[in-house]
Amino acid sequence: MFSLSDDLGYVRFDVVLSRLAATAPTAPTIPTAPNNGGVSSEEREANEHNSLSRVPAELLEQILCRLNLKENVRASAVCKQWLAASISVRVANKPPWLMFFPKFGDMVEFYDPSVRQTYSVELPELRGSRLCYAKDGWLLLYKPRTLSVFFFNPYTRDVINLPALELTYQIVAFSEAPTSPDCLVFTVKHVSPTLVAISTCNPGATEWTTANYQNRLPFVSSIWNKLVFCNGLFYCLSLTGWLGVYDPEEQTWLVRVVPPPRCPENFFVKNWWKGKFMAEHNGDIYVIYTCSTANPVIYKLDQINKIWVEMQTLGGLTLFASFLSSQARTDILGVMRNSIYFSKVRFYGRRCISYSVDHDRYYPRKQCYDWGEQDPFESIWIDAPPDLSAFN
Repeated sequence: MFSLSDDLGYVRFDVVLSRLAATAPTAPTIPTAPNNGGVSSEEREANEHNSLSRVPAELLEQILCRLNLKENVRASAVCKQWLAASISVRVANKPPWLMFFPKFGDMVEFYDPSVRQTYSVELPELRGSRLCYAKDGWLLLYKPRTLSVFFFNPYTRDVINLPALELTYQIVAFSEAPTSPDCLVFTVKHVSPTLVAISTCNPGATEWTTANYQNRLPFVSSIWNKLVFCNGLFYCLSLTGWLGVYDPEEQTWLVRVVPPPRCPENFFVKNWWKGKFMAEHNGDIYVIYTCSTANPVIYKLDQINKIWVEMQTLGGLTLFASFLSSQARTDILGVMRNSIYFSKVRFYGRRCISYSVDHDRYYPRKQCYDWGEQDPFESIWIDAPPDLSAFN
């Protein structure tokens, strides 16, 4: 996609027309009114509007399909022809669903934040297991009694087993869906403050590969650490904010000299350590810090200058925060943009707690929550199903 907006956010339709001409096999001649020297601004605007409305439908769809969602919506306001063409090619992202893991029984609930509806399904395959991570519609789970580690798709009920591994206080993540040949499962735990043990495994392998790595900076494992896979690397944010990076291709580990974000004065230190979330989107890494007495603070990692930069806007991005794994989306319809959606639903399943960056407030109001005290294994964001057949 490309951007056709100016600095004020308005779609430049003169640019649209030039793009249309450039992409057309034979550029159409768009009639314009002659300039007799006395044409009023109203007449020129009417002539421009008529010119825009005469663009051939196939050519118009060719250019509109390349716009992002925000520009598509703006373009639809030109005229009825552009409205119909914009709607015909409009593509919006689906938000992930929030999955609630049962403490007892086999009934699992899924909450769709876009329509505020909950779906239930019995999944006895998950009995006795613990959530570890979610990505690309797959769950990674662990059974403490048998040390079993396995992938599970809750919509198709497909299971992919991994070799057994004891997971105590460390967290786990994977790079891609287990059906991909490039899928790699990763976990790290500290042996001492300056020594970590990293274990990796591919689906289909018979055992885990484990190696020890020295740290230049202290790095301690914790269930409150955060993991994302970004640009071919695993990024692990420690409890105290230090960033460890593992390169699976080079098999190297490094605790980067990236100073942790400073705790704001209105934050409790305990919240600063535990109540945080990390997500990746298009090569960027975001961290959300929360406190029960203050609004969330969002940072983006500046890879070049090796600093965390506080974000005042998300630029249309929506973050979905849960402890074990968080997700990010663009091009979501409605009021969900520029917001953080947390893994908590209130008012009998009718409202997911969210924070609007634009409005600088929680929805519903007064929903400041001590996320550091939430059970990290009770819920997780997961890709929405392609349809509702799994819940029939």
